[in-house]
Amino acid sequence: MEEEVTSGGDNIVAEFNTYEDFLDSQIKPIDLFYLEDEELARQVVELGYRGSGEVLKREEFEARKQAAEASRLSKRSQQKTLASSGKELKDPFLKALAHREEANRSGKMTTIIFIRDKNARGQEISGYVDYAHRLKTEDFEPYFGARKRLLPRPSDLSFYNWETQTSTSNPTPNYQVIAENASGLLFKNKRDRKIINVDPKVTTPGDNSTRTVIETCKYVQAVIYDHITRRKT
Repeated sequence: MEEEVTSGGDNIVAEFNTYEDFLDSQIKPIDLFYLEDEELARQVVELGYRGSGEVLKREEFEARKQAAEASRLSKRSQQKTLASSGKELKDPFLKALAHREEANRSGKMTTIIFIRDKNARGQEISGYVDYAHRLKTEDFEPYFGARKRLLPRPSDLSFYNWETQTSTSNPTPNYQVIAENASGLLFKNKRDRKIINVDPKVTTPGDNSTRTVIETCKYVQAVIYDHITRRKT
């Protein structure tokens, strides 16, 4: 019941710019005929003696008006923050990144993206990208706008050029690279020190981690490793 009243109040504050406009909407011609005073008619409505709509005190109307404006500004701010906001995404890879953008920006999740494809020179490259780190250091709007392709770089967590045999690995604010390991490449999360094993042969990549293969025609291969960090209480 309370939710219905709140929803009604939200509709009221959205419909009327001022409290006086709200009161005037409930004043009937007959009220003005008998009272002969617009201000007095407003007071009668405010006290709940006249009018068929919800009774709202000025303080409550103003409070709801401010809350509605704050909510509007918050949504606008979020839209500006999220590079994927408002984009009509068709590619499964971009949809997957958009689905994880807010969580990676807020620190709820640290996603590692494996990409294998060809660079602008036609050379086959592959690598592991710290999505959260790249979001903070690069504008992703061109990627979500399909004007630019996300590819691994020598500065990412791991990079390999299959033609030149160039191989690099770099730590990021979120992950430490463990390259000297018999089972292959490992990444250690710096917050909870959990290990992410990116070997596709293992059943699970690690604690609080999942592996998702993305079927997309935009890349030769794309795999996403999501790691949820458990905060210490």
